[in-house]
Amino acid sequence: MKKILFTLILAFTGMIGFSQADTTRAPYLKFPTYPPVKLLMTDSTTFFTRESLDKKTPVMVMFFDPGCDHCKHETEDLVKNMDQLKDVQIVMTTYKPLTEIREFVSHYALDKFSNIVVAQDYGFFLPSFYNITYFPFLAFYNKKKELIDVFQGPMPMEKLVETIHK
Repeated sequence: MKKILFTLILAFTGMIGFSQADTTRAPYLKFPTYPPVKLLMTDSTTFFTRESLDKKTPVMVMFFDPGCDHCKHETEDLVKNMDQLKDVQIVMTTYKPLTEIREFVSHYALDKFSNIVVAQDYGFFLPSFYNITYFPFLAFYNKKKELIDVFQGPMPMEKLVETIHK
C-alpha cells in the first residue's frame, strides 16, 4: 500500500513539475498596456519608445506592410479622416527596410501630420507580442496607455474612430 501511495505521489509531483506555462495567450493579453518596444525612426538614428508617447492622448498602433493593398487603403482613409483623429497619436510601424518606409511616408505625405509617427520595428517585437496574422493590425490604447481593443485586417473608419474614442 505504501509503494502504491508513494508511486502516485511521485507521478503527481512529476506531472506538476513538467507542466508548461500557458503560451496560447498572446503577450498583449497578459500585459494590456502599451508595449516596451523600441522603434527606429526613419532618420535611422533616433528611437521612438513608450516614453516618447504624448502623455495626454490616446494611441493607435498600426502595424503595416508598405506593399499591402489593405494597408495602403487604411492609410488613405486615415489621411482623409485626420480631422476626426487629430487628438490621437498614431504610431505606424513595420519590419520592412527604412527605404520602403520612407517611400511610404512620402507617398502619403505622412510627415505633415504632427500626430503620426512612422518607424521601423527593427527587432521584430510587435508581431509576436500581438500575435499578428493579418495586415493592417491595429491596437488601440486610452490616454493612460491601457489597451482598449485590437483589430486584424482592414477596419472601417467609422468603427476605428468609435473604438479609439471609447
